[in-house]
Amino acid sequence: MAHLARALIVAPAWIGDAILAQPLFARLKQRHPELVLDALAPAWVAPVLARMPEIARIVDNPFAHGELSLKKRLALAHELATQGYDAAYLLPNSLKSALIPFFAGIPKRIGFTGESRFGLVNVRHSLDKAALPLMVERFAQLAEAPGAPLPRPVAHPRITSTPAQQAAALAALGLERSGPPVVLCPGAEYGPAKRWPIEHFAALARVLLERGHPVWLLGSSKDKPVGDAIAAQTLGNCLNLCGRTQLDQAIDLIAQAALVVCNDSGLMHVAAALNRPTIALFGSSSPAFPPPLSEQATVLRLGLPCSPCFKRECPFGHTHCLVKLEPARVLDACLNRLSQP
Repeated sequence: MAHLARALIVAPAWIGDAILAQPLFARLKQRHPELVLDALAPAWVAPVLARMPEIARIVDNPFAHGELSLKKRLALAHELATQGYDAAYLLPNSLKSALIPFFAGIPKRIGFTGESRFGLVNVRHSLDKAALPLMVERFAQLAEAPGAPLPRPVAHPRITSTPAQQAAALAALGLERSGPPVVLCPGAEYGPAKRWPIEHFAALARVLLERGHPVWLLGSSKDKPVGDAIAAQTLGNCLNLCGRTQLDQAIDLIAQAALVVCNDSGLMHVAAALNRPTIALFGSSSPAFPPPLSEQATVLRLGLPCSPCFKRECPFGHTHCLVKLEPARVLDACLNRLSQP
């Protein structure tokens, strides 16, 4: 592709997906060292993009999922038209995600064909799922000319957390570290079929506490009842921070962790992108598409005949794919990671 001076990323609406796009940004900056790369992103995704040195500025994308709001999109496009973007990279495959760059008159609008986006996307890639099995590869492919092979390997996603940011997060939350904590992330925004049982998290926490590891629970405000239940089953000896942190603070707490145990969730990708030792628990979903990309990540799943079903709730009502993933097996994986230098 010709020299780029300024480009816009239309970012995904999921935290994990946004993290998996970082290798694309790194490739673009490597090929165009002076490139100014801005991101159009929802507010809840912005904190992870802010931890990517490749991103210069984040423009708020205020539109909810499924919301058209054509007049507002035109107004935002008018603002973006003044920025002189040479290209836009459309990471979501939806038609609506292509409207603002089109209305803004950005000359090159790069993405997969997606939902009947002919004309809206004028540098079109055709998705070969067999050739690009991983989401990180599909995003990275957008740095290439359509039809060109993807140069491999694709680097693992990385985000940053400085000692100063970590100290600020601790101070803001009134926390003191007695040692690197084990962080448990019991939530999963997609639905309950992705969540390891409360009782299993609590059983794991009790053993880790007995072995002298501080245990912190992290998640959104929606995860607070789950965190409260886990904390109650450990007699309050683990610290429930679910709902108490902003995403940037959660990033900085995870960066200090000795180990992170999580469901398939956005915080799983945060832990992997910070290169923290991670135990990732998969039930209804599959690590074949968006795995935690880190040499320090261990994936645990049972691989039952009924999984992965990719449902928000278990179609059979039992969630055996996670219920039968016993705490003892997860503990073994934790101790193995904790024993490594």
